[in-house]
Amino acid sequence: MNSRLLPTLALFVAAGIFFVYVNPTWSGSITDTKAKIALDNQALDAARQYAAQQNVLADARDAIDASSLERLSTFLPDSVDNVGLILDLNALAARSGLSLANIDVVTNDIPGTKTAPAATSPVGSVNLSLSAVGTFSALQTFLIGVERSARLLDIQDVVVKGSDTGVYTYQMTLRLYWLR
Repeated sequence: MNSRLLPTLALFVAAGIFFVYVNPTWSGSITDTKAKIALDNQALDAARQYAAQQNVLADARDAIDASSLERLSTFLPDSVDNVGLILDLNALAARSGLSLANIDVVTNDIPGTKTAPAATSPVGSVNLSLSAVGTFSALQTFLIGVERSARLLDIQDVVVKGSDTGVYTYQMTLRLYWLR
């Protein structure tokens, strides 16, 4: 009887150890750990792909001539730089013979219209309202200077207030762009 009792007891103890300790550990914490390892491996693969793409883009950027990058940075800067732009416009107006009287930043929001979310466009814009006084030929020279400017600017509208003296008052709206 002893010869049968000991193996049967050992079988029950082994089954108990399996069901109480081994099976819960294997299907619980070990499975969770394997799943976490798989997610971490996916994240590492994505990081490697990102780094490889970043290296390819950096090599492509480094292949571009430095003067071309400088021109592009001037054309579409990475910030608004209102002060620099106002100084440039004032200098252009002075060279053209115009006298700038007022420069204001105008919001782009028009009541009743829907605008695209800012995050969808990598390019931002802002409108500037300019008031100037001068002759018509000075205005033409100023507009040609804005057209030839290294900075991306659009003239949205020009309002001319007449005068008998040949010196007119101009109200202009310019839109400037920058890279977000």
